[in-house]
Order: sequence, then structure tokens, then C-alpha cells
Amino acid sequence: MRWVGEKGARGYLALLCPLAAIWGASFLFIKVAVRDLDPSVVMEGRLAISGLTLLPILFVQRGRAAFADLRSVAWPGFVLGIVNSAIPFTLIAWGETHIDSGVAAIANASTPIWVAVFAIPFLPSERPTGIKLAGIVLGLLGVAVLAGGEPSAGTWAVLGTLAVVLASACYAASNIWIQPRFPKDRVVALVAVSMVVGALVVLPLAVIQRPESSPGWKAIGSVLALALLGTCVGLLIYYRMLERYGSARASLVTYLAPVAALGYGIGLLDEPLRAAEVVGLFLILGGVGLGSGLMRPMRRAPAPAA
Repeated sequence: MRWVGEKGARGYLALLCPLAAIWGASFLFIKVAVRDLDPSVVMEGRLAISGLTLLPILFVQRGRAAFADLRSVAWPGFVLGIVNSAIPFTLIAWGETHIDSGVAAIANASTPIWVAVFAIPFLPSERPTGIKLAGIVLGLLGVAVLAGGEPSAGTWAVLGTLAVVLASACYAASNIWIQPRFPKDRVVALVAVSMVVGALVVLPLAVIQRPESSPGWKAIGSVLALALLGTCVGLLIYYRMLERYGSARASLVTYLAPVAALGYGIGLLDEPLRAAEVVGLFLILGGVGLGSGLMRPMRRAPAPAA
């Protein structure tokens, strides 16, 4: 969909800025929640609350047709519930038990890099070449700097960063898989099914790791914020952006969310800002811009004919 005038720009920013603030804050909420709860318990709460919130919304919107919607997205919802929800959510939460929330947000920004990597064998029509291939290399270099830039941080910090990177690869794989199967008119049903499936997958581990005492209000509030804001509201805003402005402009949230997360971490959690984070951020986001085609080198205009 084309950008139309100043009004279109204002509408786009009215969606982009809140989404970046919400998704950037998700890493803050995870960091606070895992102080009192195991990662699986945090993600079980996030997935279950999200699913139980989206299902009533679906039935209000669609009425009896909601049943048909749910049946039609059962298989893609099942796959996304595992690959796009249960596994990456839990990996990110576990990673944040060992790394700062800002580092996790930067590592998660590598998702478009992995989309470009997976396109090489699975999407021949979208195989990156030239400057896009250089963007992939640049982004992966940023991941390496982020993971190993602080030798004093220790092995667990490196593993925590790599867990978030693996979660980003899961997001990318599900993105590649769902493209030819994406039901544009049944988005709420798809997300609701994936949340419920993810909750069922994580449930056994969450039961084993359930807390022995009641968690504090900060942990409970963080799980609620993750579910209602980070998942329900965030995904609905994102899909509205996809519908109105297209995937290229919607994906620009990738640049703003980690910056917002860094700001939250520094300002609210007293997390330090390290050189490796800044360098890794610029390399990853630069790689995302080049690898996704959002940034292109300027070409010199041809000289006018004599």
C-alpha cells in the first residue's frame, strides 16, 4: 500500500512508535519477571493469558464464524505455537537470566538477518546477492561482537546471548514457513491458536518449575504486561501496520525496539551500556538494513547527453 501524504505519515508513526515502545519494554518485563519466576513459568503465563484474551476478542469480532476460522488455522497455528511462541519465548526468558535486557533486545534484532539466511535454501526467488549478502555477513559479525565482546562476562553470558540469537532464528524460520500459508483475513484466530498451543507445550515444564511461594507483585505485573501489551496489543498493532503500510515499513520497528529496550534497561534497571552493545547494535541493524533491502547504496545519476 502506498504512502499517501502527511496524514498517512502521521498514521504510520502513530502505530510505529507505540509498537516500538511496547516491544522494547517486553525485554524489561521479562527481566523483572525472571527474578522471581523460572523462565518456563513466565512464558506459560504470557502464552496462556494471551490466548485466553484473544479468543473472546475473536468471538466478539466473528461470532459463530470464529469456529470455522479456528478450524481453518489449526495446522499453521500448531506450528507457530511451537516454533514461533513456545521455543523462542522460553529461550529469550532463559537468556535474560544471564544477560541484560538491552543485550537480549539487540540479539533479537537479528531476526531479519536469519530470514535472509534461510531464504538462501528455501526461497530461491528471494536469495540475497550482492549488497544483501554483504548485509548478512555484517549482521552476523554484529552477533559475534555482541556475544563475545565482553570476555569478562563469562560463559553463561555468552550462552544467554546465543539463546536469544537461537530464538531469533526460530522467529525467522516460522516467518519463512508461514509466508505461503498466511491467512490475512484470520489473523486473530491464527495468533490465538498459536498462543494456546504454545501454552500447552510449555505447561509440563512450567508445572515442574512452579514457584514454591507466591511471587511478588512486580513479577505478576510483568507477566500480565507481557501477555496483554507485548503479545496481544503488540501483535494487533503490527498486523494493522502490515495491512496498511506493507512489510517493509512495518519491519522498521526492528530498528526502534532495541533502542527503546536499551533506554529502559539503562534508565529503569541501572544496566550498564557497554561498547560491545553499541558496536553490535550498529552492525546488526546495518546488516538488517542491507540484508532486507531497506538500505541501498546511492547510485550516481548518469551524465546528461551532450
